[in-house]
Amino acid sequence: MRKKKNKFEILENIKIEEMVAEGKCLARHNNMVIFVGGVAPGDVVDLRVTRKKKSFMEAVPVAFREYSELRVEPFCQHFGVCGGCKWQHISYETQLHYKQKQVKDNLERIGKVTLPEFDPILGSEKTKYYRNKLEYTFSGNGWLTDEQIKSGEEFDRNALGFHIPGRFDKILDIEHCYLQPAPSNAVRLEVRDYARKHGLDFYNAVKQEGFLRNLIIRTANTGEVMVILQVKYDDQEAILGIMKHLEETFPEITSLQYVVNPKGNETYHDLDVVCYKGLPYIHEEMEGIKFRVGPKSFYQTNADQAYELYKKTRELAALTGNELVYDLYTGAGTIANFVARQSREVIGIEYVPSAIEDAKINSQINDITNTTFYAGDMKDILSDELIARHGRPDVVITDPPRAGMHQDVVEKLLQVHADRIVYVSCNPATQARDLELLSEKYEVTRVQPVDMFPQTHHVENIVLLTAK
Repeated sequence: MRKKKNKFEILENIKIEEMVAEGKCLARHNNMVIFVGGVAPGDVVDLRVTRKKKSFMEAVPVAFREYSELRVEPFCQHFGVCGGCKWQHISYETQLHYKQKQVKDNLERIGKVTLPEFDPILGSEKTKYYRNKLEYTFSGNGWLTDEQIKSGEEFDRNALGFHIPGRFDKILDIEHCYLQPAPSNAVRLEVRDYARKHGLDFYNAVKQEGFLRNLIIRTANTGEVMVILQVKYDDQEAILGIMKHLEETFPEITSLQYVVNPKGNETYHDLDVVCYKGLPYIHEEMEGIKFRVGPKSFYQTNADQAYELYKKTRELAALTGNELVYDLYTGAGTIANFVARQSREVIGIEYVPSAIEDAKINSQINDITNTTFYAGDMKDILSDELIARHGRPDVVITDPPRAGMHQDVVEKLLQVHADRIVYVSCNPATQARDLELLSEKYEVTRVQPVDMFPQTHHVENIVLLTAK
């Protein structure tokens, strides 16, 4: 009988060629493409094949023969294990180069439309401590690293940190995270240590048992801080003990809340959130416009760079004060309210009803009176009736989720034929697909990539479409 070839074979001295989609790199062996994570272009490595198909393989590095000149020393002790910042091993300039290339490759390969020269990618001034929200998960069976296992020491397995990539039940205990500014790290460590000291049960995701589930920390550019503790059941003595301890230890917390979640998952949008101290919300601010952020609100997680993104969006919209603007997928109305003062009227549409309520509040607290918001499925709300009621838009701003726009929405945009469409996207691949569909009546006149998430492969992109 023929011996089955081991798919976990080792390939030696493979040179890594390029960064490609989803932050992985590409190499070749015997005319076969190999996708590899955790490496940099220019590395020479030995690879262990983890998956083999007819046209490609996936592999992981097991030994480094030569290191790329593009490499830098990662600054986080958890790099390579937690999976949150997968590009710490390459310089920020290199990250920006490959993000711009990713946008260009997607738009050219998938979009198949005539493109102008791209504007240089807009980098983030902050490359550390730039996020305003982090979610940490409790686990009574924390992940041990190879170094910890080899040390032979005993470690407290009650962990508060991030999921190991691909594992819903394994949490890496985090000592210091470089993503969110103070007091994020101090609050997380204090909650963990308090819980360990007082013998509180950390959650077991497999058995769905335990008391402490999740910790959410939001920091705002106004200096306000929100902390939300999520627990499995309503033990008031334990809950109030933690709340009181946090109140006394961190007077800078302006919104201290908790939620009891007995469900099988950590989503709490359908549950009551109890405000223990302060207001049930915090504020972000842009150009004097305040945005109220509640425990269930969506807000761009890099607020400083979101401001740059919105300024570019407004610039490309070329607003003079006379335009009727439709803001599709408006979320909490951030873009709608941001451009309202330069517009005649703004119509915002969003699927999530609670987000639309936030959008209305954000208009009210800023005395913005020329916005109207609708909640519902985009392809249903963006109708002939809506257009008859408000008029044909001069400018459409659209910022859809990663899946892009529904084909019915694209067809409606072609029918409406606004003068300009400003398309903001967190996924250049689906954006490129939509651009091809819109090319029937629009040409791409500006392309502006924006980096919102340093140390990761994610990139935003703004495209200006002008009616033919």
